[in-house]
Amino acid sequence: MNARETALRVLQEVDAGNRKSEEVLNRMLEHSGAGRSDRALARELVSGTTKFRLQCDFVIEKFYRHDYAKAAPVLKNILRLGTYQLLHLDRVPRPAAVDECVKLARKYKGDHLSRLVNGVLRKISPKTVDIEAWTAEMADEERLSVLFSYPAWLIGRWLSRYGRERTETMLAHGNRPPATGYRVNRLKTSPEKLARMPELAGVRWLQDGLDNFFFSQDFAIMEPLLDAGLVSVQNPVQGLACLLTAPEPGRIVYDMCAAPGGKSTLMAELMNDSGRIIALDRSSRKLERVASNARALGISIIEMHEGDALDFDPGCRPDAILLDAPCTGTGVLGRRAELRWRTGNEKLTELVSLQTALLERAAGLLKPGGILVYATCSVEPEENEQQVVAFLARHPEYEAAPFPKSFPESFIPEKHGEGWMLTLPGEREGFDGGFTARLRKKEE
Repeated sequence: MNARETALRVLQEVDAGNRKSEEVLNRMLEHSGAGRSDRALARELVSGTTKFRLQCDFVIEKFYRHDYAKAAPVLKNILRLGTYQLLHLDRVPRPAAVDECVKLARKYKGDHLSRLVNGVLRKISPKTVDIEAWTAEMADEERLSVLFSYPAWLIGRWLSRYGRERTETMLAHGNRPPATGYRVNRLKTSPEKLARMPELAGVRWLQDGLDNFFFSQDFAIMEPLLDAGLVSVQNPVQGLACLLTAPEPGRIVYDMCAAPGGKSTLMAELMNDSGRIIALDRSSRKLERVASNARALGISIIEMHEGDALDFDPGCRPDAILLDAPCTGTGVLGRRAELRWRTGNEKLTELVSLQTALLERAAGLLKPGGILVYATCSVEPEENEQQVVAFLARHPEYEAAPFPKSFPESFIPEKHGEGWMLTLPGEREGFDGGFTARLRKKEE
């Protein structure tokens, strides 16, 4: 199975169920025996075709002579794969992009539809496609939806809240290859030691209180460091939520939605592996991954528990609770592109209700004087600011807490609620979007 067929099968499986494209792709590549170049191409095709799905469909319909809406899902994905390559991958020879898609169509749908795929894709090229002209008369949100391949409902929300310039920055950021962030494990090494390694000469180190984070585009050189537990994969925005929690050595921290474990392991490092971290998740498979990561990092204080955060009893009154809540993920659409097509107003309403219930559960578990940190990877106000304001109105025993003294000053926003921060995609190079609020339970 070559890179294009691997990509097609991933797209098909993701369409058929609520699965993460990255997880499906990793599973397929693990058993494929594909070389490094094929793996890279498969990743590019899955990510790019998923991101530009709406735009590809818009272009295909201009050249498709039948009712595209009634086309078989596998045929649509073959045409999307071809269109994405023809319009966005200059390094892929045009004949290869067309011919390989024709072969896929023949294998999965027979000779008749392979000829249809050949006819459509041979008409599509940068010379025959003029999206700017085709969308010139559209309303702003519809036009930007096609240009950047995002759902129009979401663009309309961002335009009204963030304005055109910032919205276009967010959209463009989500379509660029996502930067991979890494965190230095201070239990085993230091940024200074790693910075002296010749193979890390090209990485981009962060400063101003996040000096144990860096970005690298070369995963291959990072694998030995990951295997040795010297670094972890983590975007700095996720790290900021842990720094806002500011867990102290010897204390008890409850991570309510822990998988994949990046926040649990960072808090353990901040606690110098002293104290207790109760890590809860509904998936035993994901908890096994958390445990594996913890072992590699040399961390012993994380206690894994499988269960539902809405009714799980940690058996104690934690000093701090981190609730990294399920959300729409609109701050990470560049990293999880399939969420663009799974999220809508109905899903948003459903998630807001779940977040409210999780906050209610956390409110009763925390000890007096303790810290509750609420975090999402969303930039939608219903999931963020409005959620916190409503929580404080329901719970007079809680108050907004100031940023801890240890928190990097350069990352405290000029305009913010006390202890709250919102990061927008593209606001800082390589940073995901997300929201974090720090709340304190008053002493009894």
